[in-house]
Amino acid sequence: MPDPRDRATSSPPPTLGEGCVRRYDPEALSDENGTEFPGAAELWEELQRSEEEERKEP
Repeated sequence: MPDPRDRATSSPPPTLGEGCVRRYDPEALSDENGTEFPGAAELWEELQRSEEEERKEP
C-alpha cells in the first residue's frame, strides 16, 4: 500500500518557444495530458452562434 503521506505531483508537458510564442510541444502530448476533447467543434459552433446572436440584439 502506498504511503498516504506521499502527495501526488504533476508537471506540465514540455514546451516549445519562449515568451508569447511559447506553446506545448504537440509531439509530447498524449491522452494522459487531457488533449482529447471530442466536443470541441460543437462547442466552438455554439459559442459562435451565441456571439452572433448577441451582436444582432439592439
